Amino acid sequence: MNNKIITEHVVLVDEHDQPIGTEEKLAAHRQGKLHRAFSVFIFNSKGELILQQRTANKYHTSNLWTNTCCSHPRPGEDTLVAAHRRLQEEMGFTCPLQHMFSFIYKAHFPSDNLFEHEFDHVFFGRFDGEPILNPDEAQSYSWITLDALEHDIQKNPAKYTYWLKTCFDSVKQSYATFTTGY
Repeated sequence: MNNKIITEHVVLVDEHDQPIGTEEKLAAHRQGKLHRAFSVFIFNSKGELILQQRTANKYHTSNLWTNTCCSHPRPGEDTLVAAHRRLQEEMGFTCPLQHMFSFIYKAHFPSDNLFEHEFDHVFFGRFDGEPILNPDEAQSYSWITLDALEHDIQKNPAKYTYWLKTCFDSVKQSYATFTTGY
């Protein structure tokens, strides 16, 4: 049996999402290096978004509510393939995904002394079942309309991850053009 610990690496990119190297994931977050990431937003047929609450053992932004799933592609891994992989690993299902937009953000989390500096690819999908949460990733989930989420973000911003709040307006605008026939 191989007990070797696998160290995750992220793909470092420039402002045009061109790869410029790789870095160990935690080191990239400590140094605030721009790296490739993705965020998945899954809606049901009623137009509700499934949010997850991050577990208490996450290395940053623990216990906060965020989009359905988010992570980083591994070096050499296609971003869409990675999004499917992590959706299955975190939420216990997969579904067709459609790339909607990308954005860059940088945030410092002083309590953890970490940075998120990401070139984030946003994917939408549709799913009408219930997730099977990976307890190492998500402690809870909730279906919510975009209008209700917008209201709650305004009322309780500290409950939500920085990246969800940063891209929310674009998510809401993009939802109007989201198709199901992909």
